[in-house]
Amino acid sequence: MIRPLILGLALLALTACETAKGAGRDLQKAGGAISNTADDVQKAL
Repeated sequence: MIRPLILGLALLALTACETAKGAGRDLQKAGGAISNTADDVQKAL
């Protein structure tokens, strides 16, 4: 009974790690886009 519960919790933990990793990548890409836009605006001034 305890073994399936532990397995289920381990799977949930792995899924959460992948979700956080993906969110981190998305935020990094958004930050890069903002930085590029700011550079373009500065060059235009």
